[in-house]
Amino acid sequence: MTHTSMTTNAARGLAMAALALLFLAGVPVSAGQTGAGDANETAGPAPRTADGHPDLSGVWWPGRDLQVRPLAATPPAAPGGPPPPPRERPPSFTNFYQPWAVEKRQSLGDKDDPTLRCIPVAFGTVNVSLYGVGLVGQIIQTPKFVVMLTETFHGFRIIPTDGRGHRDDVAPSYRGDSIGRWEGDTLVVDQTNFTDTNWMFAEGNVSFHSDALHIVERYRRVDANTLEVEATIEDPKVLTQPWKVPKQTLKLAPFDQIMEIGCSGVETAPLMEAASKQNYGKKK
Repeated sequence: MTHTSMTTNAARGLAMAALALLFLAGVPVSAGQTGAGDANETAGPAPRTADGHPDLSGVWWPGRDLQVRPLAATPPAAPGGPPPPPRERPPSFTNFYQPWAVEKRQSLGDKDDPTLRCIPVAFGTVNVSLYGVGLVGQIIQTPKFVVMLTETFHGFRIIPTDGRGHRDDVAPSYRGDSIGRWEGDTLVVDQTNFTDTNWMFAEGNVSFHSDALHIVERYRRVDANTLEVEATIEDPKVLTQPWKVPKQTLKLAPFDQIMEIGCSGVETAPLMEAASKQNYGKKK
C-alpha cells in the first residue's frame, strides 16, 4: 500500500468515524517509497544543517503500523489465552482541571467536539502536537524558521528561530503563536496566543482550555531515525498545576512527503446528529 492509499483510507475514516480520528492507521512500506529504511538497521548520527544545529527535517510518525481501535479499549486476547489487562493511560491535561472545569466537562460530550466541525486541536490527540488529530507530520527546517506541517486537517506552524519575540499584531488562533530557540542540540518551542474555541484533544475527549494556554515543547533528534519530544502545558485559568506531557518518541517515516487529509464538515453531519441523540438519551 502506498502513502497515497493511506491518505485515501484515512480520509474515508474521517467520513465514517470522525470521533475516532486518532485511529488513522500506519502504512506498510511500498517499494517506491524512500525514507528511514529497514527498522533493523543501525541508525546513524542525527544530520546537521550548515549552521551546526541538528536538522529536524523529515516526515515523522509512530514508527509502526497501528491497529485501528480506541486507545482506551482493551487489546484483543490471544487465542486460547486469558484476556489482557485494560490499557493504562498516564495522567492527562484534564486530570488537573480546577473544580469548576471538572463540573463543566461533565456537561459536555461527543456532540460538542469541535473537530466534528473540522476545527483542529490545540495540542494533539496522541500527545504529539505535530500529529494534531492524525498520526503523521512533517518538519521543514531553514536557517530562520522551522515549519511544522500536520497531515490531518491541513494545519501548520511557522516557528522563527532567529531570536524574535512573540507577535502582538495577530489574533488568537487554534495553534497559537510559536517562537523557537536552540538550547544546545534541543529546539525549544514556546506557544502562546491561543483561541479558547477548540479542544486539546479530539474524538469526544472533552478537553477545553482557556486563552491563557501556554505550551513549551522540546525537540531533540537522537539519531538519524529518532526524534524525542517533551512538553509542559500551563493554563492557570483552567488547571490547578502545569501538566508535564510524557516524552514521545517519533520515527522517521519511510516516505518523504505528507499529503492533505481534508475535512469539509459534510461527512461529519450524520455523526454529529448521532452523537446528539446519544447524549440526549443519556440525559433522559
